[in-house]
Amino acid sequence: MGILSWIVLGLVAGVLAKAVMPGRDPGGLIVTILLGIAGAVVGGFIAVALGIGHGVDNFDMGSILTAMVGAIVLLLGYRMVFSSSR
Repeated sequence: MGILSWIVLGLVAGVLAKAVMPGRDPGGLIVTILLGIAGAVVGGFIAVALGIGHGVDNFDMGSILTAMVGAIVLLLGYRMVFSSSR
């Protein structure tokens, strides 16, 4: 996948992760995209480690779901780190 595909996949995964876990998060569209892209990487590592997939290699439903799960994991960690400092 090219960089533009990763950005689009990251945007979709980040938006879906925030839709599944609504709440007040400091961050706009850029943070959502970065969270989704990082979530795609984390989700890919989790999928490969568990032996349930090949990671994020195409722009399909499996890759979107994998990226979304990774973005949710990162969003949980993000909220835990920044909510405990307040």
